[in-house]
Amino acid sequence: MFYRSAAVTRTYRLLCSHDSRHLARRVSTAANAVSDGTSAASDGTSTPLDGASAIEKAVTRSGKRRHLIFNNRNGPSLQHFLAQPQREPGAAANAAEPDEVPYMAVSDWGQGRKYYVEVYGCQMNVSDTEILMAVLNKAGYLRTMDAADADVVFLMTCAIREKAEDRIWSRLAQLKAQRTKTRPERAPMVGVLGCMAERLKERLLEADKLVDVVCGPDAYRSLPRLLSLRAMSADGVANVMLSADETYADITPVRLDANRISVHLSVMRGCNNMCSFCIVPFTRGTERSRDIDSIVEEVRVLSQQGIREVTLLGQNVNSYRDTSQSGAFETQGYGADLSRGFSTIYRRKEGGRRFAELLHRVAQVDPEMRVRFTSPHPKDFPDELLYVIRDNANVCRNIHLPLQSGSTSCLERMRRGYSREAFLDLVRHIRKVIPDVTFSTDVIAGFCGETEAEHTDTVGVMREVGFDMAFMFAYSMRERTHAHRKFQDDVPADAKARRLQEIIDTFHVTARKRNQRFVDTQGLVLYEGLTKRHARPFGSDDHGHKVFLNGSVLADLKPGDYVRVFIDSATSASLSATAIKKTTLSAYYQQFPQPEFGVA
Repeated sequence: MFYRSAAVTRTYRLLCSHDSRHLARRVSTAANAVSDGTSAASDGTSTPLDGASAIEKAVTRSGKRRHLIFNNRNGPSLQHFLAQPQREPGAAANAAEPDEVPYMAVSDWGQGRKYYVEVYGCQMNVSDTEILMAVLNKAGYLRTMDAADADVVFLMTCAIREKAEDRIWSRLAQLKAQRTKTRPERAPMVGVLGCMAERLKERLLEADKLVDVVCGPDAYRSLPRLLSLRAMSADGVANVMLSADETYADITPVRLDANRISVHLSVMRGCNNMCSFCIVPFTRGTERSRDIDSIVEEVRVLSQQGIREVTLLGQNVNSYRDTSQSGAFETQGYGADLSRGFSTIYRRKEGGRRFAELLHRVAQVDPEMRVRFTSPHPKDFPDELLYVIRDNANVCRNIHLPLQSGSTSCLERMRRGYSREAFLDLVRHIRKVIPDVTFSTDVIAGFCGETEAEHTDTVGVMREVGFDMAFMFAYSMRERTHAHRKFQDDVPADAKARRLQEIIDTFHVTARKRNQRFVDTQGLVLYEGLTKRHARPFGSDDHGHKVFLNGSVLADLKPGDYVRVFIDSATSASLSATAIKKTTLSAYYQQFPQPEFGVA
């Protein structure tokens, strides 16, 4: 992976700067130097430029189309921005031709223009979209809910599996057809954002003029500049620089759905785990955490706005580590240990506030606001974190515990840092501390070299744990990952499909059985409104279940209300219940205390 050097950071700040003419002058100079194949030294002499370190050839050529790409790997460097190209005597100061260097002369292209955004993939993409909208709105753009009315159409993309990328390529082809046939006189720009943008930047810009702007997960601040650059030229432009410190902590997100009573709040970005199957560290960079002050303050604001549930979000959320100087919270220094029997392939850093402290502080903001977190790694569940979940009634009793495989040998190839036995020990330990906990998980079928015996081990763990929810997928190899470099994707497609179906069938059998324990019991549900498809009243309980509701009490409920319910029936995926009485979270747990606390 590559991250911003000081020189590249300067480049990035110029992109984000409002002084676009300053950017134009410097990048124009760089492009002239690259086109000449020279770089000017401080004494005025010229030296050859290394083409591989230029701005992706400063201008990447695809036929007659040229692209400006900012990334960490091969440009632009400081010399490109400081270079003074050699000119012929008497040549005009602005000799660079506009079609050679497509840099904008104005900075307000976005004023009053409309954008439309489609979100694909995980909740982190939803969170990123809300940050993106805040950046665009501040730059004068207006959001439209109709793609046909947009000046810019954005696709927030996912690169975790090949199928996710295939959907984007198909959508881009549809958008091109619409641009050329339906709206040739006012064709919108198309921007690709997120993980696929970072992974496939060159292909996206060169693919038959499907994409105008490409912007990676750490570059959203620069997007108004990129759009303006693109608007003044016929060239594609990209910024896919990865950052070692960008968290967008100072940006207040603009919610995609202003009427939602639950939100996802990003507390850290990136991942250090380097699991062999995973592309995330290469598309989102290394871990960096928001400061605790900004997170707690945002939660406080959300509470004042009537938000009833907040989910703390991160690629490896429970490895949160804040080293900032806090004006309100002293570092308590607890919760830094790994789960028993777990390890990492990277050197862990000491110090800082850990996730247990963050979760505790967030839970104290509003006892009527439920708190969840995703997506964690099993290695980061020290006892201190379990105690926070156990001791705070508003911290939900559902833990996402990604298994990936139930085979120790397969887990070793995946570089997960634990064995089958360590995972099962952790499950037993958590259930001892938090007796009423439920678990969700991720499982991959058909990873490189997976044997029938290894698959059987996975099915066995599924049966033994009895997960309440699961996300199950056939393995999809990703370029640049450790598995892509070291292994072969050698499990036949039909074997993957069969194994995946066995895993799915096993899950439904065990989940249906486990969910029966809730039948004929009382529970607390956060009412969310009506389902979009069938207009059925529904909500969610503390254990992560969707709960369909009936009863006369519903007439008095509005989204965001808590309601005491009686569970009538259960399937492997949901519960059905009769609403009994509107209540509050605190009042409910005073009347119906959670199960007797366990001990470590």
